Amino acid sequence: MSTRTGTSSAEARDDAPARRSVGPHRHLAGALLVLVMAAGSIVMWLVSPLAWLWIASRMTSSSQPSIGPYLLVLVGMTVTAVAIGKALGSVNRTHMRVTGRLQDRREHATWNRSMRGERTSTRDRGVLDSVMLVSVSAAFVLFGIWFFAFAGSSLPS
Repeated sequence: MSTRTGTSSAEARDDAPARRSVGPHRHLAGALLVLVMAAGSIVMWLVSPLAWLWIASRMTSSSQPSIGPYLLVLVGMTVTAVAIGKALGSVNRTHMRVTGRLQDRREHATWNRSMRGERTSTRDRGVLDSVMLVSVSAAFVLFGIWFFAFAGSSLPS
């Protein structure tokens, strides 16, 4: 019962999603989903913190507020980041499904495997890793430019 030389029909079925052709409509849908992930990462790293800082600034009228606004910003940013992260993971899985890259079996992360187990990872994690890496790198670069070129000194002159 072999479909190819030396392979069983079960192995051929495992390779089927990877070999499935991706049409132009799937390429367009995949590109749009990557744009959604890029926008979501901008919301996570820029819009959400600024929104929580703005909300906290409206809670107090003095320049030395109590602990409440600080806790609100900390908890709000954390909860929002987790929610956006979950949504981005869902969009990434949708992207992998649309482009035919999704594997059906679950696999342990590299750090969660036995030291005696196989040390190579063959799992495709999608484009979300790359999108987040680019967005965080761009945020660090832009922060550095702002800090060194435009922020000015807080030291008394």
